[in-house]
Amino acid sequence: MKQLLMQIGVCISFVGFCLYSYLDAQNDLTHLKMHLPQKEKEIEQIQEEMKRLSYTIDQFENPTNLIELAHKPEYRHLRHPVLREILTVSESSFACD
Repeated sequence: MKQLLMQIGVCISFVGFCLYSYLDAQNDLTHLKMHLPQKEKEIEQIQEEMKRLSYTIDQFENPTNLIELAHKPEYRHLRHPVLREILTVSESSFACD
């Protein structure tokens, strides 16, 4: 009789532990689902910021803008190099033997 009560107690404890683990996993899942809309908004804001920055970079790198910058006094000291000042290195010089 004692052994049967002990087995029943162990089984009930095991079932209780399984239920607790299941509820804990469900609580974690619910917590993540609650925070999902906030994270989606953050991702959307980051993507919009990336688009804005990409547009800004494209506008800055626009050849027309670069030519206008070259005519400004603070950039007058910059110049295009003459062809004989440009050094080229062929790929064959880096080949490993």
